[in-house]
Amino acid sequence: MTEPFGQASDLPLDSHLHTDLSPDSDVPIDVYAAQAVERGIAEFAVTDHVDFVPGTPAFAFTTFAERERIVREAAERWAPHGVAIRFGVEITYDHRHETEIREHLARHPYDYVIGSVHVYPDSPFHSTRVAAWTAGRPLAGIVAPYFDEVLRAIRSGLFDTLGHLDFVKRYLVPHVNPADLAAAPELYEPLLLALVETGTALEVNTSGLRQAAAETYPAAAIVDRYRVLGGTAVSAGSDAHRAGSFTSGLDAGYRVVAAAGFGQLAVRRGGSRVSVALPDRFGAQVGAEGAST
Repeated sequence: MTEPFGQASDLPLDSHLHTDLSPDSDVPIDVYAAQAVERGIAEFAVTDHVDFVPGTPAFAFTTFAERERIVREAAERWAPHGVAIRFGVEITYDHRHETEIREHLARHPYDYVIGSVHVYPDSPFHSTRVAAWTAGRPLAGIVAPYFDEVLRAIRSGLFDTLGHLDFVKRYLVPHVNPADLAAAPELYEPLLLALVETGTALEVNTSGLRQAAAETYPAAAIVDRYRVLGGTAVSAGSDAHRAGSFTSGLDAGYRVVAAAGFGQLAVRRGGSRVSVALPDRFGAQVGAEGAST
């Protein structure tokens, strides 16, 4: 997928977005909520960043109490307008801080928890290092530090959903072609099998459609493989950080979900996981390419 994708309309859920409670977003929650009313988006999850490595952008950026108050108050304001707002979080997983993450989640009740691996200045994938890191290395060696940490995140069992599974693609272009990764499902299989074993959902993150990778995180072929390996739970999110990115590419993301044979999305609303049916317009793909879960 290389063409630009606009903002979607008439969808039941965008389960990943960031407000001005994240250090890399400037969008007040009410801006997203107003767009949800205008665009016919029934529900969205606010998943602002929380980091546990001192010095990283979202380390102690806000407090849990502040984030919960702002999101819960917005949910009350917008419920009469037909929009459901969930209080979620995107936690940057770092295995050195797994104990702190586990303690935080035990103390603080979120509706929905995404765990993700990000790239910071000391990473080999940072723009100042990635060219040297990729030069002369086989593909498996290139992605190993990122995929190894993703595997630890999944096996931790801490998260409802694993966010942007291969976000590292954003930093590898142009040194590595995303198509080469999609053509190497064996590199992904340990991650996909761990998702199946732990019951962690796989996110189809559409931010890649507006970034250098020009495809979802992960690509459609990897979502297909997840289903073949026994995966049953998928989510879809725009990962918006700007007002104009709310639901961006999400229609395409839903199509990736449907083409892999999934008829519903997985999300949590503070209790057990629930399923959200894909709109009828995606049903033909599910029927043609796989049975609905």
